[in-house]
Amino acid sequence: MNIKVVDYSQNWNYEYKIEEQSIKTFLQEEFVNSFHIGSTSVPGLKAKPIIDILLVVHDISELDTYSEQFESLGYEVMGEFGIEGRRYFRKGGDNRTHQIHAFQYDNIQEIERHLAFRDYLRQSPEISKEYGELKSKLADKYPTDIDGYGDGKDDFIKKIEKKALQWHWSVR
Repeated sequence: MNIKVVDYSQNWNYEYKIEEQSIKTFLQEEFVNSFHIGSTSVPGLKAKPIIDILLVVHDISELDTYSEQFESLGYEVMGEFGIEGRRYFRKGGDNRTHQIHAFQYDNIQEIERHLAFRDYLRQSPEISKEYGELKSKLADKYPTDIDGYGDGKDDFIKKIEKKALQWHWSVR
């Protein structure tokens, strides 16, 4: 995978909305909700230009019957891909454009984790900026090594995720 971190783009939210509508058209009754997550959902944050979508469905196993529809939109169907109870889809090959992280509506821990991280970064511009700078440095260091890039972010993400969850529950 080619790793390139760029400045925030206002178009990312629009790209998310287009993809959300495409997914809604075939999921219909299985669809509960979807959210724009990841770095492209945080205004001002530098990011790999990949739209991350958190998809919430009624029955996660039922989502497996929609593989052809996801493939017709250009997605690779990846199954759980390392996280139990998730379905993961990616689009764009080595120049990825979209990723879907799908969970059943009652998988509260995973859904809340993603949303809390996003919302915490949205309200913490100084942390968001620090995260963006880290990602830029790692992209320069590991331009084709997604494992090296991911490993380089891991400690920062875990630290921020912990703060984000504490913040999330304190403001509810």
